Amino acid sequence: MNQEDKISEAQLRWRCRRGMLELDLLLTTFVKMEYNSLSNEEFALFSILLDYQDQALFDLLLEKEPSPDAAMTALVARIRQASSTNVVA
Repeated sequence: MNQEDKISEAQLRWRCRRGMLELDLLLTTFVKMEYNSLSNEEFALFSILLDYQDQALFDLLLEKEPSPDAAMTALVARIRQASSTNVVA
């Protein structure tokens, strides 16, 4: 990973900081665990996702509101999966 990637990851982590702790935990866990494996398309989708308002993002991630976009639905599932595999029993 080059220096530009590290800066991008740091910037992405900063963008994951939200007004809701639940969102912070879901998003930062995903970046920590999956950043290096994101495709360019997934990275672009994740950036779009981070532009959502907190309540809309919360509803999407907790599956209260479905996304009409199949690719976004797959990314949301991946975010939820990363968070569930990081749970300490």
